[in-house]
Amino acid sequence: MSDPVARLASLSRPRLLVRAAKFGMAEFNRTRSLRRIMPGEAPPAPGKAFELLWEREDAMDAARREGTASYSPARHIELLAALIHEARIADHRVIA
Repeated sequence: MSDPVARLASLSRPRLLVRAAKFGMAEFNRTRSLRRIMPGEAPPAPGKAFELLWEREDAMDAARREGTASYSPARHIELLAALIHEARIADHRVIA
C-alpha cells in the first residue's frame, strides 16, 4: 500500500489522539515542525518525509501501547499532525 492517504486511513489510533492531531493542523508549519521532529536534518521531500514520519509514528505508537516512560502524548500528536499533513501534500500532488 504505497498511497499515503490510504495508508493513513488504515491507521488504528485512539480517537482522542487523532482529533488532537487534526486540531493541531491549524498551527502546523511544515518547516518548523519537521525540524523539531527530525532534529539535525533538513526537511525532506514530501514523499520521503511521509515514509520517515510513518516509521517514527509506528515506533511512537509501540511506546504508547507498551506504556514506556519515554512516551510523550504531545510528541505523538505532533507526529500524527505531520503525518496527516504529508499525506495531504502527496494527495494534492497526485490530483493536480
